[in-house]
Amino acid sequence: MSTPVPGPDAGDGRSADLGRWFSTALPGTALGALGRRRAWGPLASSAYGRRSSPAELADGLSLLHGKPVAVLTGAGISTGSGLPDYRGPHAVPRSPMTYQEFTGSDLARRRYWARSSVGWTRFRAARPNPGHIALARLGPALPILGVITQNVDDLHRRAGSAPVVDLHGRLDRVRCLGCDALIGREGLHRRLLAMNPGFAARLDQLAREAETAPDGDAEVDRTHDFRYPPCALCGGVLKPDVVFFGESARPGTVHRATALVEAAQALLVLGSSLSVQSGLRLVRRAEAAGAAVVILGDGPTRGDDRATLRLHGLLDPVLTGWAEQLGR
Repeated sequence: MSTPVPGPDAGDGRSADLGRWFSTALPGTALGALGRRRAWGPLASSAYGRRSSPAELADGLSLLHGKPVAVLTGAGISTGSGLPDYRGPHAVPRSPMTYQEFTGSDLARRRYWARSSVGWTRFRAARPNPGHIALARLGPALPILGVITQNVDDLHRRAGSAPVVDLHGRLDRVRCLGCDALIGREGLHRRLLAMNPGFAARLDQLAREAETAPDGDAEVDRTHDFRYPPCALCGGVLKPDVVFFGESARPGTVHRATALVEAAQALLVLGSSLSVQSGLRLVRRAEAAGAAVVILGDGPTRGDDRATLRLHGLLDPVLTGWAEQLGR
């Protein structure tokens, strides 16, 4: 968690490590004993940097074109928008937030809301990148039945894809664990800053330090006195409307995702290592149904042995090229 990371303008193509700001416990602390503490980072593989030939990419487009396609996306499609992935070649090892940690410790919640207040300003500024936009253009051309995303950034919808199934929720919403009410993250952000004026006054400084300091967000970690509000309706605990590690996706969301895969004749996987079971399960479902499975991304995935066609490359140029070809 303390590895220095360049800012978004550092010029080396890496993303600001916003993921640190949305995690909580530090290994070796009392908080670290709550939930799973396995650090996530780059996969050891020689597959990074491989690029499929134009002929292979053309075969991929031919395999998909004219069939109803379901799309599954992971963090790799949003790195071009300045958001980090967990398993890419430049991913910074970190221990993600767990559901048990968040629900079991007031101190963990204080630390989470303090750190996420730093990260939220940068996260909400992310915009759809050429990969998101090209995928939206491919929607009516392939055709695409729907996009299932493991990301929580809402960038597919903002780029014009529809329908979008947010398999792991959305970070711009907050849900009450007591009464299930939903509120906007932006409104809560303003309230958090109002409740912690000293923290709010240092917000820009903390963001800069978290990007560049050798000890990462050590200053942000001093959060024992950070205040956060309860649900205004029932007094319950507020939690980001995203699926934490150790938590299950909402059944209705899983049903919609499964229905899309079962209605499709092909599944296109983009930018996901398929390290999380929720995504790998959909690949297995498509394979069992006899659908073609095309996996495109940079680096290895847990579904490579199930792919009808495995393509390697950066998503933006490949998807943009496909959209241009079908447009012609």
